[in-house]
Amino acid sequence: MQDALDPAMPFLVPILAVALAVAGGLLASWLVRRVVLRLNRKQEALRETSRIARLPLRLALCLIGIRIALGLTTEDAEWRRNVDHALQIALIGSLAWLAIAVLLIIETMVLARYRVDVADNRRARRLRTQVILARRIGVALIAIVALGIAMLTFPAIQALGAGLLASAGVISIVAGLAAQTSLVNVFAGIQLAFTDAIRVDDVVVVQKEWGRIEEITLTYVVVHIWDDRRMILPSTYFTTTPFENWTRRQSEVMGTVEFDLDWRAPVEDMRAELKRVLATTELWDERVGILQITDATAGFVRVRILVSAADSAQLFDLRCLIREELVLFLQQEHPTALPHVRLESLGAAAPRAGTTGASDAAGPARTSGTSAAKRPGKLSAADEPGRHPADPHDSQLFTGSIEAIQRSKAFTGPGEEVFEDRDKSIAAQT
Repeated sequence: MQDALDPAMPFLVPILAVALAVAGGLLASWLVRRVVLRLNRKQEALRETSRIARLPLRLALCLIGIRIALGLTTEDAEWRRNVDHALQIALIGSLAWLAIAVLLIIETMVLARYRVDVADNRRARRLRTQVILARRIGVALIAIVALGIAMLTFPAIQALGAGLLASAGVISIVAGLAAQTSLVNVFAGIQLAFTDAIRVDDVVVVQKEWGRIEEITLTYVVVHIWDDRRMILPSTYFTTTPFENWTRRQSEVMGTVEFDLDWRAPVEDMRAELKRVLATTELWDERVGILQITDATAGFVRVRILVSAADSAQLFDLRCLIREELVLFLQQEHPTALPHVRLESLGAAAPRAGTTGASDAAGPARTSGTSAAKRPGKLSAADEPGRHPADPHDSQLFTGSIEAIQRSKAFTGPGEEVFEDRDKSIAAQT
């Protein structure tokens, strides 16, 4: 029996040592996870997210144990050097995997502290955008560094290191020219994240499409269009092309509803109906709700309604509701206010000279009869709307109320002192 075991002893000892190393690595990874969870037991999200790092941690500790076990139980042979090299490359990969998992855990823990499902989430969305992009940059750097370290474990590549270092200037120029577009997009993505131009979940209008920023990467931005389409734009688009950001500082927005009506439109009655509609809906945020006539040409008057809402989605539904309610109101209560096209027919030719006297005699009677009759298109006393003093809150956007005056200050310019300084600067230059 002893004679049979003697030839196998050189192999049994390393195998047993490797098995013990694997068991020790699994036990060590379990203990590390338990200690981390124990120290952070108040963090409920850590228990779920820590599972991401469980497998790479086990693999890294087991590989470290296997390398130590083989080094202690085997001689310096050719096969052991090849196995150790393979284990070294695997260990580099597992450590890179573990570092990436740690970045994901940190990202999840940071984002869990700031909710984006609340009304005032501007700071949370800004932090989310920056953390996500920083994590992606970190993942890219870890992958590049791990790949470089793994390549340097080969003796042939180490011998080429000096030559590669000497020619690094030329290679960097060639690589920069070849990847110019990609590098521009990468720097544009970093600029977007840290200059706060856009954030994840910002509502934007790009290329006449209304949507939400769904994802920001190093090279492109994904916009979720309102009809569930996705528009993918390069990062340079948002640094070189003008676009609308409806949630840059706040989500509250204003929108308009316009009607082209007849000159007999009952303005005051429409204002009263608008107030009734706004008072019965939760879509209105009670900031702005006015009705004005902004144009009166080409046979029509343009009635513009300006309303506000807490966000762009509620504003869309509010505008549709107002449009429907006022169209129905005009149809039922004031059909004469609907758009009309007026045609005037020319009368008969001028009367002959022989009938002038008769015409003169009958003229007053005809005139009296015509004036008594109602002319086509004229409002009767019953249909004519009452004219009451308009409430400034309902009819004036920039004057007539404290809110309107405060609103107008944003459009009065930088002030007289700035204007005088500019005049002085221009006079000094001339």
